Formats: sequence, structure tokens, C-alpha cells
Amino acid sequence: MAGNHYVYIIRCKDQTLYTGYTNDLSVRLKKHVLGKGAKYTRGRGPFSLEYCQQFNSKTEAMQQEYRIKQWSRLRKETWILEQEGGLRNEYSKELLQP
Repeated sequence: MAGNHYVYIIRCKDQTLYTGYTNDLSVRLKKHVLGKGAKYTRGRGPFSLEYCQQFNSKTEAMQQEYRIKQWSRLRKETWILEQEGGLRNEYSKELLQP
């Protein structure tokens, strides 16, 4: 489905950052909250959504995810600060604990 590919960064309670890809952001964020998301995020909640961007193709999204994962922590933090709210505000409510 075109335009339904997302790259996101969430901040865990220990202040670490997790970057991921999904084709259904709401479902994926709920899985993180429930402890059924990525192995890395289990037990690290609550989370805050720091970045979210929608892409037209899976390829574009996966390339962006890969680029972000190659960055240093400092680069990610700086880049997050430079981004406008975008989709982040729309999906932040999904990270509330159940």
C-alpha cells in the first residue's frame, strides 16, 4: 500500500533510542507498550515518540531506517531536535501505558 510505510524513533525510559520500521504505526506502537514489540524495547517502557516519518514505499522507509541506525547517538539527538512535530504528535497518544 503506497504511503503506508513509517520510520520512527522512540525514547525508552532509560533514555536510549530505538529506531524501527513498520507499515502500521499505531499497531506497532501498541505492541511496544504491551512489551510485544522489539526485543530491545521489552521492559524499557514507558516510551515517547521522538520522530516519525511516512514514506511512499517500503524501500524508501527501509533506507531511511538504515541511515538513522548508522548515526551516532549525538547525531540522532541533534537531528531529532531539528525536526518539526510532523506525524509525531498524531501518534504520541499510542504510547500511553494500557
